Amino acid sequence: MANGIIVIDKPQDWTSHDVVGRCRRLFHERRVGHAGTLDPMATGVLPVFVGRATRAVEFASESGKEYIAGLKLGIITDTQDTTGTVLEQRPVQTGREQLEEALEVFRGEILQIPPMYSALKVKGQKLYELARKGVEVERKPRPVTIHALEVLEQTGADTYLLRVACSKGTYVRTLCHDLGQKLGCGGAMCSLRRTWAAGFGLESAVSLEELAQAAERGEAESLLRPVDSYFSTYPALTVDARREKAARNGAAFPQQGADGTYRVYGPEGDFLLLGRLQDGCMTTIKSFFEV
Repeated sequence: MANGIIVIDKPQDWTSHDVVGRCRRLFHERRVGHAGTLDPMATGVLPVFVGRATRAVEFASESGKEYIAGLKLGIITDTQDTTGTVLEQRPVQTGREQLEEALEVFRGEILQIPPMYSALKVKGQKLYELARKGVEVERKPRPVTIHALEVLEQTGADTYLLRVACSKGTYVRTLCHDLGQKLGCGGAMCSLRRTWAAGFGLESAVSLEELAQAAERGEAESLLRPVDSYFSTYPALTVDARREKAARNGAAFPQQGADGTYRVYGPEGDFLLLGRLQDGCMTTIKSFFEV
């Protein structure tokens, strides 16, 4: 059975769910999940978790992300990107210097109002479903953190590439929209490429075509990273057979060592769990052995 993590370079016009479906077929495994949804317009890093590794998705989803975003000034759209309907066009009297000055107020902790065209739910309904019906509801501002924000280059008279490093929950197209509002000319996201997510960069990514070719050769599983590699920043600890049995039964067990989080392995080298050791007692944070 396939188990592990693969980083897909998501192609444009595919949904994250489309990628998951493709991976299910190529790995012949029903249990497949992803960390960090990308809109169809976006490309780039999409970590995909296969088999028992899906239990690690909750950890990966909490991490920060980095993007290269295209900003087009002079337009306002209903989706806050250039795939939507243009609501307003304005003359642009802003140059790169003014744009770079405007970035300052968006660095650090800021509040964002989620866009109507998003998967957030209000009273059980997704916002984008309401938006498609022409319904707009009040959304509360949410705190997000912009760790880094810079202009990489000017690609046209009114278009720029931005590098954005941000926390979970940040809408880059909302950032582009808000920048346009700050400058007074309006703005929309015209491209988006994720370069970093869940600790993985583009250099780690493979295309769906590469995965499909590997699957044809019967080598798809060779592209999977072991799930314990995702937790490599935590120290490893190998336990004896008695403690392994306790771990597999979901029980805490005595263990010597400094308090902290550990990767716990059985005597045969099987990755059992991510555990927390406190006051000589190991408890399970999340188990990863097959049951």
